[in-house]
Amino acid sequence: MKITKISLLFTSLLASSVVCAEYSCQQLELKDCPTTVDKKLPDPHDMLTWTQQQRVVGFRNTFRSYDGSVFHPDKKNVLALPKLKNSIKNNDIHYSVDGKNYNLNDYIKNQSVAGLIVLKDGKIAYEYYGQGNNETTLWTSRSVAKSIVATLIGVAIQQGKIKSVDDPIIQYLPDLKGTAWEKVSLKQLLQHTSGVEWNENYKDPNSDFAKMTYCEAAQDPDACVYKNVKNLKSKYEPGMVWSYSTGGAYLVGKVLEAATHENIAKYLENNVWKRVGMEREGVWQSYTRNKVDMGGHGFNATLRDYARFGQFILNDGRVSNGDKMLPEGWTMQATAWNQAKGSVSESYPKGIYGFQWWNSHAKKGSPLKTQNSEATFWGLGIFGQMLAINPKDNIVMMQWSTWETAMPSAQLDNEKSLFFNAVTQHLTQ
Repeated sequence: MKITKISLLFTSLLASSVVCAEYSCQQLELKDCPTTVDKKLPDPHDMLTWTQQQRVVGFRNTFRSYDGSVFHPDKKNVLALPKLKNSIKNNDIHYSVDGKNYNLNDYIKNQSVAGLIVLKDGKIAYEYYGQGNNETTLWTSRSVAKSIVATLIGVAIQQGKIKSVDDPIIQYLPDLKGTAWEKVSLKQLLQHTSGVEWNENYKDPNSDFAKMTYCEAAQDPDACVYKNVKNLKSKYEPGMVWSYSTGGAYLVGKVLEAATHENIAKYLENNVWKRVGMEREGVWQSYTRNKVDMGGHGFNATLRDYARFGQFILNDGRVSNGDKMLPEGWTMQATAWNQAKGSVSESYPKGIYGFQWWNSHAKKGSPLKTQNSEATFWGLGIFGQMLAINPKDNIVMMQWSTWETAMPSAQLDNEKSLFFNAVTQHLTQ
């Protein structure tokens, strides 16, 4: 019965869909068009059930599957990424998972890597493109976008456009008064401890996440998503329980847009993209182009520009002219893992989630707990998108992947941390 209801909803939305059209670079007014051109794109509505090959094509063309807001670089201010003198080679990296030994090439195969870059001291220590991708490819981040939006919240606080993370979100979204969100603070929204019920199950066609995906096929996706999110019920007191929620992350984006009076892409362009020294244009999935963007996912950029963003975070928010775009101590605050039920576990006694950043080290004695691993934090997206930042050793890694499933097996999840630990060890010896 559930399948029937959701199928009817899906059919209804598709009837009014404008998303099925494929957007061209010309339609998006995108000048830095990728050189890899795929003629046939997989149906974006089936994203969660694509084959791995469909996922390769779909992820590098997500910017063509939905309408988007383009964010532009300053071509006169590009942050150079020189090659590290002693770059990483296959035999330089060794790690073991469940008693088996692996190297760099094994990792690329095991993780279905479609792109991988490692920076050490702002220099490229390793760069790899697979599956037909290249330096111009615009790959979707999935939920790594959440970490980017959380960072923009920090920028807005530094500029005084948001007073504090302790502000109630109804201060920026007053029409949420009288709803389950009324007592939720921005900090709780960022930490996913709102207490508002949300089903993120990627395998459940009736989940809240699936309904959000279907809404993105409607003529007015923002109205559809906002209505669903606004009508959610409260399950716990705010701040008590951690529960991952793309619905809550969507509202983080709404708070940002309300506070800054700019859509996410434009605010990113003016305060980060042009000022840090990004090289190429990117696209943010929009619900209304250049007015409303999706705060929970939808960021598309080149591999090197992802790495430059990681370097911006690593530099604690300093841009090319030395200006500091983030509040003092923001990164430390954003990666102070919350202690709510669900965030803390035996493996993660300090908590697993901050301001839309992940903790991926483990308890004392674990093979994942190595040199400065506790200082490393991660932006993570389904199917293997990940941004790892180790500020103590000045290392950034960005990975594009097409895992078989949205969420990793324990082996895949552990492998990413073991690999990054091995990279860190090699680059700091």
